[in-house]
Amino acid sequence: MALLPIITAPDPRLKTVASRIDAVDDDIRRLMDDMLETMYAAPGVGLAAPQVGVSKRVIVADVARSGEPPQPMQMANPEIIDASSERSVFEEGCLSLPEHYAEVKRPERVRVRYLDRENEIREQDMDGFLATCIQHEMDHLDGILFVDHISKLKRGMIMRKLTKLKKQDVSAGA
Repeated sequence: MALLPIITAPDPRLKTVASRIDAVDDDIRRLMDDMLETMYAAPGVGLAAPQVGVSKRVIVADVARSGEPPQPMQMANPEIIDASSERSVFEEGCLSLPEHYAEVKRPERVRVRYLDRENEIREQDMDGFLATCIQHEMDHLDGILFVDHISKLKRGMIMRKLTKLKKQDVSAGA
């Protein structure tokens, strides 16, 4: 397994729509394993392939709390096939927007269909923080960031800070 570099905003690769995969093969399983290792090391609770520069519809997540055994999830081509009309609000952050957080309203419950690690079609009902996490990661597959769900003013402030930080990093490295 290998740690992968996480792309930070602003970066045009984070705004592209990822491609569906044909099947979960050894290459996709290796990607899933590397993504999990990268997510745990960051540390984070979810990661989408576009965040590591791979434009494929693959996500990983683990929302187990500290002290609980890990509960890693690996999904390819995830799609929401049902969502509740009730909404819940969680404060979201993102490994691609480090140290920035905002409250985002999303469906409280979702049913997700996906290919698992063994290339089997699965469906799973999710609620609470897991539902939010999976929706957040699925957004990445469509080029959507959590800041796209908040006010234009707050989004602009966050993106300006990230742009300034990126420029400082480039000039420091030059």
